[in-house]
Amino acid sequence: MNQPLHFNAFVMNTNSHIQHGQWRRPDAEQVNFEDVDIWINLAKLLEEAKFDSLFFADVTGHYGDADADYEVYTRHGLQIPSNDPTVLLGALAVVTENIGLALTSNVVQNHPYNFARQISTLDHISRGRIAWNIVTGLQDNGARNFGLPQLTDHTERYRWAEEYVDVVYKLWEGSWDEGALLKDKERGIYADVSKIHKIYHESERYRVEGPHLPSPSPQRTPLLFQAGSSTSGRQFAARNAEATFIISPSPEIAKLQIDQTRQLAVAEGRLPGDIKFFQGLSFVIGDTEVEANEKANEYERWSSSEGFLAHNTLVDRDGRVYPADTPLKDIETNTARGFLEWTSKSITDREPVVGDIAHRLVQNNRVVGTPEQIADQLEVWQAAGVDGINVINWVIPGSFEEFADKVLPVLRERGLAQSEYAPGPLREKLFGQPRLNERHPATKYRGAFAPQTIGQPA
Repeated sequence: MNQPLHFNAFVMNTNSHIQHGQWRRPDAEQVNFEDVDIWINLAKLLEEAKFDSLFFADVTGHYGDADADYEVYTRHGLQIPSNDPTVLLGALAVVTENIGLALTSNVVQNHPYNFARQISTLDHISRGRIAWNIVTGLQDNGARNFGLPQLTDHTERYRWAEEYVDVVYKLWEGSWDEGALLKDKERGIYADVSKIHKIYHESERYRVEGPHLPSPSPQRTPLLFQAGSSTSGRQFAARNAEATFIISPSPEIAKLQIDQTRQLAVAEGRLPGDIKFFQGLSFVIGDTEVEANEKANEYERWSSSEGFLAHNTLVDRDGRVYPADTPLKDIETNTARGFLEWTSKSITDREPVVGDIAHRLVQNNRVVGTPEQIADQLEVWQAAGVDGINVINWVIPGSFEEFADKVLPVLRERGLAQSEYAPGPLREKLFGQPRLNERHPATKYRGAFAPQTIGQPA
């Protein structure tokens, strides 16, 4: 019997997220993404279909050369305008009961003390269904919006991320001991101060005294996603991630990437199964193979090659755009190193160039066929080590309606999709326990700040 795959709906609080040009279709409701009812209805649809999570991507600036004209992005609505997913999750949490709610937030955009408080609040509101996708940013413009001259060096960004998570781990796991919250009306004691601690964090970028203002949420630390596929990204995932989002160009490349990351996790004292891997795929579904191919051609007619090239633009270390015919071996960039590495590995018959990145993402991560053929392909991805799928839509809500109505029933017949939610918070649904396991580095802060162990400020 197959193990069920996990399924996330991969979306963004914007008009044109991944499949550029499709927003122009008559059935594309994402064109009105600022209407909260679109997201409420989608969340309810996905929960009825038993998706594991609704996963929001995010950015903090426009793509490409920060000093150049950004008209192409606004004309396509290509992640500008876009709205904050963190705020939106508060609305979605109160109209759903089981589906996970994942947000992306990079380490530049929010001070860790404030971010930790926001996440704990959301985890309380949702009763333990929040996940955080930890990213380090991709755009020079995004870095400038937070006072930096340009995007920090790639390796240094992951050092920054390690420092950032160290702060939030201390707040989530160490500031409040178990049993600190009493709510004792008879004695008039709301919380036990002897079990609530300041963390006295001092590091290169942050000085945080604490204590964490929220009491422990159902998960304490949210489920931790990570989306970096570069060498630095995989090393960060091996230490910190519980789930990793990959966009591998083939099952064979996915297996290589997954095996390497799991080996790194073992070297960090974790188990291979402590990290689940989610492959990003889009689906073109037909009742027959002929119908599926006709629909694929229809999607192609709406597709914007200009939008794909703009989204996947690579810039050099000075922020200038590389031409599409630049060989990948000649690229020296501060962004998208993982895509470069894995695209290069997948093209062996010629010298890969910048333009191949957009093309490969569109073609290789699209599955076309009948529900049975799609199920066959998902079994191949699962055999490569993939634990779940980030389902990339063409249109909202139609792509998810079609997947729920046509593909999920076939997957359930094969044991490849859940029929009901497991009980408990999101982490318990995925891993069988609501809190981080003892192998995760954050757990070293449990009890670390109690007076008998702290000695002096950490």
